Amino acid sequence: MKTSKQRCRPLATADAGEPVFLNAATRCRAGSDPHMAPGRPGCRAACVKRTRARACSLAAWGLVAIAHILAAAGVLAQQAVDNGVPVRVYVDCQWCDFDYIRSEIRFVDYVRDPEQADLHVFITSVRTGLQGRQYEISFLGRGDYASIEYTFERQVDRNATRDETRTVIADAIRLGLTPYVAQGIDGAQFALTYGGQDVEAGGMESLERDPWNHWVFTLYGGDFELEQETNRTVFDSRWGFYADHVSEDWKFRIRPYFNYDLVIIKRENRDDVRSSITRHGLDSYAIASLGQHWSAAVFGDYITRNDRNLRHWARLMPGVEYSFLPYELATRRAVTLVYRAGYTFVDYFEETIFGKSKEQLGRHELRASVAIRQPWGDVFGGMEGGQYLHDLSKRRAEFFGSVSVRLLKGLSVSLEGQFEMIRDQLSLPAGDASLAEILLQQRELATDYDLSVGVAFTYTMGSEFANVVNTRF
Repeated sequence: MKTSKQRCRPLATADAGEPVFLNAATRCRAGSDPHMAPGRPGCRAACVKRTRARACSLAAWGLVAIAHILAAAGVLAQQAVDNGVPVRVYVDCQWCDFDYIRSEIRFVDYVRDPEQADLHVFITSVRTGLQGRQYEISFLGRGDYASIEYTFERQVDRNATRDETRTVIADAIRLGLTPYVAQGIDGAQFALTYGGQDVEAGGMESLERDPWNHWVFTLYGGDFELEQETNRTVFDSRWGFYADHVSEDWKFRIRPYFNYDLVIIKRENRDDVRSSITRHGLDSYAIASLGQHWSAAVFGDYITRNDRNLRHWARLMPGVEYSFLPYELATRRAVTLVYRAGYTFVDYFEETIFGKSKEQLGRHELRASVAIRQPWGDVFGGMEGGQYLHDLSKRRAEFFGSVSVRLLKGLSVSLEGQFEMIRDQLSLPAGDASLAEILLQQRELATDYDLSVGVAFTYTMGSEFANVVNTRF
């Protein structure tokens, strides 16, 4: 056996702190082993024996050294994560310009599923009193960032362009990322800039000095659509006017509207088929705030609609609403119960199947609903029922609901459905409907129910990151 290749445990330490190893043959020749002397007959054999024993000690020492090195490397790697790896962000917003956000905010990693994220940015909106929108932006930390959560709001004027709106949202997200980014990336790479006035120099204009007293007027003429073929022409139009007032104590609306649809079908050697449907009316209400849980209202509506045999239909209906949760939480969670009762006057184009050309009716309605929007998904559902007071058998009940949730990482499921039991079609005209009236939907048909169901799911897998913006084609 070549003892010169065997290594023993370290015997001395150099000035630089490195261990000095001597093989058995060298120690025998140099006399460094106190039990052996050069030239003694058992020197070489004893050295070999001792070398084998000490080789095991050296291997154990080496494993310990490697463990220390790996532990130190792990600490350094963790420091690299804390100081150099971008925060992983999931932006949860159904109508945001995601490409714009990614191109404007480039110092984080965007992921495609909240389960992959360090931070879940959850955005909802509600219409304000001046017909603008208020955006509520919640920052929900996950994992190592779970202790950092907060929410703030941004408002956008009703005349804001799409670019102005997306800029406000992107700026808000950028500001909200500050405490998360400060933990993940070297803070020397960032600076916080304030672009407003000094606090003592001025502030937000008070709505109390609003010269319009919270009233907003909107005139619209849209959805003018013309579709034409050789033998078919379709024209749709909608126009109207809004007058809205929204304050902490009151909501008012006056909205006249006008809808006209025309279909013309040419037939060879026969008269053309012509269908025109008019739907004109007026929506109005006055709603009073009665604290954080109660509201009272009066609704006034008018309709003239030839496809429903309604020459004149007018209703006055007061009501009350109770919210089981404070109204200030309504953008995320709402559970409400509404009761309304009132008077209706009806003048029909044609005599109905009940032999009526005009009538005055009393009716009451009850509605219960739940609306929840949370980072894990959306839930909306409830029931609504109503009946005429002169004949309680003339009634209607509706059950509705929709659910959109993320079940697992990458898996989302959406369900929606509506079922309506109908026993109150008082406006059905007497006589049979022609085939043209049925196909062109010029006439309401008798039915006992109305059912609709929808199911959808998406499953995404692959790369976790969604940083790249590519708008080609």
